[in-house]
Amino acid sequence: MEKSFNFKLKEVCQSKNSVLCIGLDIDADRMSNDFSPTLENLESFSKDVVDCTVDFCPVYKINLGFYERYGSAGVSWMERLLVHIQHRSIVIADGKRGDIGNTAKQYAKSLFDTFEFDAATVSPYMGRDSITPFAEYPEKGAFILCLTSNSGSEDFQFLKSGDRYIYQTVADLVKDLNLHNNLGLVVGATHPNRMRELRSRTENLSWLIPGVGAQGGDLASSVNIGNANGTALINVSRGILYSGDSTQDSIRESALKYTKTIQENL
Repeated sequence: MEKSFNFKLKEVCQSKNSVLCIGLDIDADRMSNDFSPTLENLESFSKDVVDCTVDFCPVYKINLGFYERYGSAGVSWMERLLVHIQHRSIVIADGKRGDIGNTAKQYAKSLFDTFEFDAATVSPYMGRDSITPFAEYPEKGAFILCLTSNSGSEDFQFLKSGDRYIYQTVADLVKDLNLHNNLGLVVGATHPNRMRELRSRTENLSWLIPGVGAQGGDLASSVNIGNANGTALINVSRGILYSGDSTQDSIRESALKYTKTIQENL
């Protein structure tokens, strides 16, 4: 019997003694002026990021929008990058899929069967019907948007439904649907005062924590709270990809600094 996703995630993070997740949001507009932003060069850069960090980074997150913007050529680049990482670290598809019925099933098949991602981000706005097709893959993971790091999260997530905030209702639903130990939540580091309570009600669910670095979330408290009773990944994108002069040396140095802080607070 194949291991559940959350079990595999915990195993990989323990083997590399880290919960760092490097977001591969490869943005040509953020590259230095002397960088020629051809697709060939962008692909080479993305693979360099992996090669100089994969010995200690357990998880990478590929944000689909940064690749799909280039059409079929960008998707082909994404496929090659995914193959470049596979079997060395876990890879999350960050596409925030959120449809229902057969469409949701096709999204799950696309990401899990065709591209062979290890996990995906999913929007719960349309309810359990959006989540279930992804949850039916025990060996694959689904991180459900719950308490996100953006300022606009307050528009819906902080509204109350009965005696619970909407984000708490989402967390409780995901916990009920976690029959195969393969579901998790996206929880923003920009909400430290709410994270501790949320962690207490979502024991053993994996977390994906964005918002550290450029968005101002605190790394140490996110690691400490998030990993209190489950695995919580700390996602960093811009703070690593575009640190220093974006050479392999500067990228590795930045990723190692985040890793050191993570290890000190695990």
